[in-house]
Amino acid sequence: MKSEGTATTVRLSPAVVRELRSALPTIANRTVAAVTSEVSEYRRAVFGSEMGVAIEGAVELALATFLRVTTTQDDETVASLGPAREAAYSLGRGEARAGRTMEALLGAYRVGARAAWEEMAALIVRRRVPAETVARFAQLVFSYIDELSGASVAGHRDELATSGRVHEQLLERLAVGLLVGETLDQLTVRAERVGWPVPDTLTAVVLRSAHVANAAQLLDPNTLRLAGDLAPHLGSDELAVLLVPNAHRSRAALISGLAGRGATVGPTRSWAEAAVSYRRVLRAIDLVLRPDNEPIDTEAHLIALVLSADGDALHDLRTRALAPLADVRPAVADRLTETLRSWLLHQGRRDEVAAELNVHPQTVRYRMGQVREVFGEALADPTATLELIVAMAIPEPT
Repeated sequence: MKSEGTATTVRLSPAVVRELRSALPTIANRTVAAVTSEVSEYRRAVFGSEMGVAIEGAVELALATFLRVTTTQDDETVASLGPAREAAYSLGRGEARAGRTMEALLGAYRVGARAAWEEMAALIVRRRVPAETVARFAQLVFSYIDELSGASVAGHRDELATSGRVHEQLLERLAVGLLVGETLDQLTVRAERVGWPVPDTLTAVVLRSAHVANAAQLLDPNTLRLAGDLAPHLGSDELAVLLVPNAHRSRAALISGLAGRGATVGPTRSWAEAAVSYRRVLRAIDLVLRPDNEPIDTEAHLIALVLSADGDALHDLRTRALAPLADVRPAVADRLTETLRSWLLHQGRRDEVAAELNVHPQTVRYRMGQVREVFGEALADPTATLELIVAMAIPEPT
């Protein structure tokens, strides 16, 4: 009981103190009865008889501490409030672990304080204690209850903060395990430990950190989040990773919801193979240009991803397949390469090639004449043709 410049004791006769002390079991019983009757989260059915007895004992002990402190003058007795505060703090933490709300806890204190005061007040009024003393005693009762409830609230808040952070850390470790490709057994243990419901599939998404909170509101509430500086091979606090459960049910909706958030969306895989989805996202981030922060669907870039799997090999293939153009002026070589690529992809349909290149069909005919002069019989060789198609399928990195 904090009281700056105010007395913390009350003068009661030894007989009244003894009577109050002997009445404490009854007061505690009626206090707990009031709480379990009026505060739904503290009903007897919730606790059972054994827990109810334990709570009555705790209430009786708290009231006995109060009575001893308020009717004794020595400093040593006043110091005994410390254990009562600690007990109240522990109570608050325990209530948070039990899943009861802070509102319920404060409600229990309010009801308990009122019930305890009514019982004690009835006794001291019967003993004709002066009104001034009764008022002072009431002030001390409610001050004491306020102090204990404050300690319980602090304990409740600290437990939620601690347990919430521990839960968050366990989810982060699960996310890392999924991204690095831990075994199914390891991942299952991690999911069970944190109480994460295992989905059928996961889809990896990397997006700008500033958009994570808003994007997560549109997604499954069991979506795992991981800051970019914790994600393997990402190492950027400007980016973050989401592992979205069961996005295969509406991939189009997922991508639409990520519009304008600089997101790259990997393929959907079984939940334990999320690392496959994540690796593809990482490769797409390095490979694909993002127009105006719009989402990149890696499923739309499979050819580029496949062909870029071995960049050195692709470079060597390009060099060999396009070797006949090595002696042609660069500007002409670029035009002929562009025309040959379109010609092969459109299977020689001149009008379609002309439309794609925005030139006259006669220009296409002229350029293809030059191409045939340069490449000769190679254009009739299926293997050489395949090498040319692959070599020119995606632009060479600059």
